[in-house]
Amino acid sequence: MARARIVTKRVYDPASRADGTRVLIMRLWPRGIRKSRVDIWLRELGPVIELLRAFRGGTVDWAEYRRRYRAGLRRPEAQAQIAEVRRLGRAGKVTLLCGCPDERRCHRTLLRDYLAKA
Repeated sequence: MARARIVTKRVYDPASRADGTRVLIMRLWPRGIRKSRVDIWLRELGPVIELLRAFRGGTVDWAEYRRRYRAGLRRPEAQAQIAEVRRLGRAGKVTLLCGCPDERRCHRTLLRDYLAKA
């Protein structure tokens, strides 16, 4: 899938017509965000809660987080939602949304790269 068709953005950034289909990929709904700001919520593409807590708590470093997040994408529930993102990507632009402030250390970037390689 062409990388240009799948982009990432922080869910708290203003929405744009250029975003295409806005896909929230967080386990929990972000505070202060109205449902109208998101087109589809694919929570199985967010990191499992235990991994997120370990990373934020400092017991898992970025390298281990990346490895475990990618391994989690092999779960059947995640694969079904990955298929949905691919379907949406064939129809037009998709923007993966997450609340993380640092895009370089966020699962939305890992997922975008995963989809680009597949």
